[in-house]
Amino acid sequence: MDNFQKEIDERANLALSNKFELLLFRLGSDQLKGKSELYGINVFKLREIVPMPTITRAAGMQSPLLGMASIRGQFIPVIDLPAVTGCKPETGLNLLLVTEYARSTQAFAVESVENIVRLDWNQVHTAEAGIGSRNITSIACLDTDGQSNNLAMVLDVEQILYDIIPSVRGVEPSAETAKDFNLKPGQVAIVAEDSKVARQLLEQGLKSMGIPAIMHNTGLEAWIKINEMQKEAAAAGESIHDKIALVLTDLEMPEMDGFTLTRNIKRDDALRQIPVVIHSSLSGSANEDHVRKVGADGYVAKFEINELSSVIHRVLEKKR
Repeated sequence: MDNFQKEIDERANLALSNKFELLLFRLGSDQLKGKSELYGINVFKLREIVPMPTITRAAGMQSPLLGMASIRGQFIPVIDLPAVTGCKPETGLNLLLVTEYARSTQAFAVESVENIVRLDWNQVHTAEAGIGSRNITSIACLDTDGQSNNLAMVLDVEQILYDIIPSVRGVEPSAETAKDFNLKPGQVAIVAEDSKVARQLLEQGLKSMGIPAIMHNTGLEAWIKINEMQKEAAAAGESIHDKIALVLTDLEMPEMDGFTLTRNIKRDDALRQIPVVIHSSLSGSANEDHVRKVGADGYVAKFEINELSSVIHRVLEKKR
């Protein structure tokens, strides 16, 4: 039992050291490339792996939705992941990856599971410029030297769910969204989010709030931009707080995760008073504990625009 608890603690503490664990799995032969590719998702999003159960197909349900499965008494949608990625399983759909993304639970049917690897986020690189698939958010180099071709494609599960399950798209902004945020002229929000669809939703949401935003694909890109703006402010004899109203960051991101970005901001004397709101599909009490440890000012699970508006309003009012 002591060893089991130690393993749990070690896994939880990874989130505070720019590290994470990636579950590797296969979906079969890629129909375009003619070979089996290695895919991955963050272990934190995985609830369990189960053998393929009986699937109940509802009337009118179309691919890539396979149907509904009863997992520990809960009926959840099952998504044919090979169909989403253009793969053909060689031995069939043998396993379900049961995942929790913010306010939804779903299962992904896969051919096989390989193993779990522990990586630093700087081993993961954004894939938007080099990979054609809208469902791949980043590429993970599985070797620490970063030089090999031992790679895994990290799925953009938020994009997949957005395309397939309308209920995960959140609600439309209400009149409550457009609060008076009292931003100074020229102030912007710095946003870090690696999922393309999540970036689009955030950009639209912030626009509905009247908050100008500068969008970034990774925590590292956002951190570089923040430092550039700090240097510009110092050179002009201005305060960085006249330029940056708040930082809104995801947790899982290539190169630098949201925990590390937040910790960097809060450890810098010139930046620490900038409000930081973490907006993530990694929900749960453990992650909220981590949010407090790194000094973030607010946390909201994706994606509910009115709740996000309320959290942003609260942290901005608190900093005045």
